[in-house]
Amino acid sequence: MKLEIEYNNRARVPGHPAIIAEWMRDAAAFREAHPPEVIAYGPGERERIDLFVPKHVRGAALFFHGGYWQALDRSSASHCAAGLFEHGIAVGVPSYDLCPNVPLARIVEQAEAAAQAMHARMGLPMVVSGHSAGGHLTAALMARLPAEVVAAGVPVSGLFWLEPLVETSLNKALGLDAAEARALSPALLPSPGRPLHCAVGGAESGEFLRQSRAFAELWGGTWEALPGLDHFTVLSPLPQADHPLTMRVARLAWQACGAVSII
Repeated sequence: MKLEIEYNNRARVPGHPAIIAEWMRDAAAFREAHPPEVIAYGPGERERIDLFVPKHVRGAALFFHGGYWQALDRSSASHCAAGLFEHGIAVGVPSYDLCPNVPLARIVEQAEAAAQAMHARMGLPMVVSGHSAGGHLTAALMARLPAEVVAAGVPVSGLFWLEPLVETSLNKALGLDAAEARALSPALLPSPGRPLHCAVGGAESGEFLRQSRAFAELWGGTWEALPGLDHFTVLSPLPQADHPLTMRVARLAWQACGAVSII
């Protein structure tokens, strides 16, 4: 099935277990070097944010992990805060419940609660970003929350039209029908008219490239395909403070709170 081939990234990248293991090591090392403040945004065990606050705060960001809404947690993504942290950006990295334990609509609600809790803690408009499923949550929050909470979005290898997933094996845990998939597709919601930059790996499937390109065009944003990077290595720029993608997110965070860029 063509859509299965296009959207099943673990099958497309046989080396993904080693990459995820590297994420876990790098994330643990970053947490050890910079122990996070833990914020509860709900009563559930996974309704927690690891907040990394630099000494001199110049902006705020929220980063959602991926895993097709059915795998991983915040402990896999701490290192994605490292580059922004060096630029004075306070970064929250939330966990959320997973399908099939909860429906996808509930995860979107949790993402909203996490964003509101982060905003209450920092008092700053933030840039929201996230990988894969987290890219979907990024766009959903842009559509649902006001600019004083979510000022800009940078989804990385995001999913913006969910209906193609309905006929794939990925939907076994999600349990979406066509109507639910459309209702939860950010691309079918009105554009909030805020800064949007979609990043995707240049070595990803045609469908992932199409979704990022088409969504950016639909919402009046920008997009880029990062050369040679697949659906897993696409996160490799974010721990690097001097990578152009990290610098772009930092500038958006500075602009959102009126700080002046030093780059």
